[in-house]
Parts: sequence; structure tokens; C-alpha cells
Amino acid sequence: MKRSVKRMLFWAPRILSILFAVFVSLFAFDVFEQGYDFWETVLALLIHLIPTGIILIVLAISWRQEWVGGVLFSVLGALYLAWAWGKFDWLAYLMISGPLFLVGVLFLINWLYRAELRASS
Repeated sequence: MKRSVKRMLFWAPRILSILFAVFVSLFAFDVFEQGYDFWETVLALLIHLIPTGIILIVLAISWRQEWVGGVLFSVLGALYLAWAWGKFDWLAYLMISGPLFLVGVLFLINWLYRAELRASS
């Protein structure tokens, strides 16, 4: 493998996880339209940011143990599908579970090629 491909394969799941956490965080902004007082808004914001926290915790664990990231991100995608099935349009499933499964697969590929990837990063 070329060095640039190795570096991209090493960093892709990590960067995509961060971008996905930012994307999921955007959904928390709807609490500001609810008309809550200050403390209710803070509490609602914290509750809405729980999925982002879970994603970031899984990313922190996955940073060095790629196989764990592959499993956990895939499990998160499956859990979202199981929880939300029948509630939304198929595009919502694709936008939330799709990136989770993609990151999971990329972390598993990282794990399979870990010796080569870590040597070049």
C-alpha cells in the first residue's frame, strides 16, 4: 500500500467519527426553540447531547483498539435501527446508521492492517 493510502485509511474513521459527532450535535439546537427557562434549556441540551457523548466515548476507546471501534460503532448503528424502525423515512436511517456502519467497517479494516498503518502514521 502507498503511504498516502495508509495515512488516509488510518485517519478516515477517526475524522469521520468527529464529523459525525458534530452532525449529531446539530440536532440538539432545537431545544432553544422550545421556550424553556435557562435551567430547563441547559438540562434539555445536556439530554440531547447524550448521543454525541456516546459517540465521542466510543471514539476515545477506538482510537487505539480498532477492533473495539469496529464492533461498537456497528452496534450503535444496529441499535439506532432497532430503536427507530418504523418511526422515520428511510433517509433518516441512512443518515444516522449509515455513517456508524461505515466508521465501524473502517475501524475493522484498520484493525486488520494495524501493523502497516501504524508504521506509516
